[in-house]
Amino acid sequence: MSKQKTSFPYFHVVGFLLSIAFTVLALMVAFQTNLPVKTVMIIIGGFAVLQAGLQLFMFMHMTEGKDKYSKVIHTVYAIFMAVVIVIGSIWVMTAGHSIH
Repeated sequence: MSKQKTSFPYFHVVGFLLSIAFTVLALMVAFQTNLPVKTVMIIIGGFAVLQAGLQLFMFMHMTEGKDKYSKVIHTVYAIFMAVVIVIGSIWVMTAGHSIH
């Protein structure tokens, strides 16, 4: 027989509430300040990075398990691929306009 935890998932609830808080803070910065658009975008991007990190540790269990090196390698690879896809997409979309 295996043991199962039946306690309330406080850790997940706190992570969810923090994710909502980051989203609300980003919305407040976007709609209730008179900051320049570039500054607002940088702040929203910062909140997005914080929320992604929060979700990695609270929901995707990055700190659990025995083989932590493979998790780090897979995470770094996933971040690299996401950056390549985003930058590549922006490059292709902006470079294509000069041809037409």
